[in-house]
Amino acid sequence: QVQLVESGGGLVQAGGSLRLSCAQSGRSFTNYVMAWFRQIPGKEREFVAAVNRPGDTTAYTPSVKGRFTISRDNNRNMAYLQMNSLKPEDAALYYCAAKLSATAFEWTDVPGDYRWWGQGTQVTVSS
Repeated sequence: QVQLVESGGGLVQAGGSLRLSCAQSGRSFTNYVMAWFRQIPGKEREFVAAVNRPGDTTAYTPSVKGRFTISRDNNRNMAYLQMNSLKPEDAALYYCAAKLSATAFEWTDVPGDYRWWGQGTQVTVSS
């Protein structure tokens, strides 16, 4: 059983930074693609960023590219999302997600491809 627990959300002024963390408990963290999604009430869950198993390939939605950085620490079973230059439109409930993968290069931006999800951490950005 894989469990994901996010932390690090909060209230920040526009232009500020937050670092989200995702702790995975379970087996073989290095076998999972890790990703961050976000959701606003009444809207579909949106892909934010993903990182492959070894952590050497990352992908971002265009609106966060250059401002957000996804990373992982395979020794600590942790994934991170560093968010800089935050904008009011970045405010959402942010979810960590994990997908079991057989290949080192894989990543995906499709929510349905991820089997395991955290409970979410709220990010609020004041203008």
